[in-house]
Amino acid sequence: MTERDHRNERSENGAEGERVVVRNRRRIDPVTGEVRVPAEESAGTAPEAPAPDTAADALAAAELAAQVAERTADLQRVSAEYANYRRRVDRDRESVLVGARVQFVSELLTVLDDLDRAEAHGDLTGPFKAVADKLVAVVQKLGLEPFGLEGDPFDPSIHEAVQHEGGGSGGPTVTVVSAVLRPGYRIADRVLRPAMVAVTDRPDDGTTQPPLTTTTEPGPAEGL
Repeated sequence: MTERDHRNERSENGAEGERVVVRNRRRIDPVTGEVRVPAEESAGTAPEAPAPDTAADALAAAELAAQVAERTADLQRVSAEYANYRRRVDRDRESVLVGARVQFVSELLTVLDDLDRAEAHGDLTGPFKAVADKLVAVVQKLGLEPFGLEGDPFDPSIHEAVQHEGGGSGGPTVTVVSAVLRPGYRIADRVLRPAMVAVTDRPDDGTTQPPLTTTTEPGPAEGL
C-alpha cells in the first residue's frame, strides 16, 4: 500500500480516527412510509407525576374556608357597628337640632300670647299685623305647632286643667276639653307648654279617641 493509499484511508476514517455516527431523525420511514417511534419513547414511557396528597389538600382547603368565614364574620360585625354608629349620630344630631329650636322658640311663647290677645281685642292691624304674621311664619317654619281644641279628650300630659265640671250622668263618662284658656305648643314630639283648659265630663258614646302620649319638654317655658 502506497503512502497515497494510507492518506485516503485516514481521510475516510477521519483525521483523528473518530467514528462518524449519522442519526436519522425522520418521523416517517422513507422506505415503508410508516411513522417511526423515537428511541427514547420506545425505551419507556415518561414517568408519571406523583399523586397529590389529598389529605393535606383537604386540610389546607378547610383552613382556608375557616379563615374566609372568620374574615366574613369580622366584616359583617364591623359593618353592623358602623351602621349603628351612623344611626346613633343621626339621632343625636336631630336631637340637638330639635333642642336648639325648642330653646329658641320657648323664649317667644309670651310674645305669641301677646299677639293672640291683641288679635282677640282687634288691635292686630296694619304694620303690627304684618310683623306678627312674619314672626308666626318663622316659628312655624321651625316646627312650632299649637294644640288644644274644644272637644279634645283630656290628656294630663299635655293639658293643664284649671276648671272641671261634672256631667251629672250616672253612666260611664269621658273627660273632654270644654274651653281653651291658653293654647299649648309643641315641636315634633316635645311639648314646650301644656294647654291651659277647662274640662267637663260627658257621657261616653264610644266616639272619643284616647289621648296620644307626648313627651313634655322640661324648661322655663313649662311654667308660662
